[in-house]
Amino acid sequence: MGLIVRLLYGTGMRLMEAVRLRVKDVEFTRQEIIVRDGKGGKDRITMLPGSLLEAMQRQLAIRREWHDEDIRAGKAGVWLPDALAVKYPNAPREWGWQYIFAARKYSIDPRSQVERRHHVDEKQVQRYVKKAALTAGIVKPTSPHTLRHSFATHILQAGYDIRTVQGLLGHSDVSTTMIYTHVLNKGGRGVISPLDNL
Repeated sequence: MGLIVRLLYGTGMRLMEAVRLRVKDVEFTRQEIIVRDGKGGKDRITMLPGSLLEAMQRQLAIRREWHDEDIRAGKAGVWLPDALAVKYPNAPREWGWQYIFAARKYSIDPRSQVERRHHVDEKQVQRYVKKAALTAGIVKPTSPHTLRHSFATHILQAGYDIRTVQGLLGHSDVSTTMIYTHVLNKGGRGVISPLDNL
């Protein structure tokens, strides 16, 4: 769960985008993640944080072992959108299409009645974040989406332009991204007192 949480903060992905992330959509050389079928059915590219490269490679090594076991057990396969499943009938069993964050146990797909690994349950991530916030003494409401807000806020504070942030978040309208600019308008609270620099 920790890696998913770090990805949420480090990439600005939504929770479901992270748990549905597939092997083929992570590009280590360019340090990019292709977010497929995001909100509004659009794809976008976000960064793969350099600090997560090794952890992601370890996750993929574990996931590859599970996939090999699934093949031996005759349970290799993932859900694909209908058009893709028809166009590429072998794709559900191919390595590139596998969820990076798969569930430990098999489950029955209610639509197809096929037993296979689904992606990790998003409720597990939600509980993990809530527990971490409580442990850290954070009393404000906290959820995985809070990490997306933090990502946007911190990117803007680092001086990146609003259009860059808009693209990373996948917002179709810049006005949606503008809600994060409140951090740039701090008034007197954003000014450091000269006394504090002594």
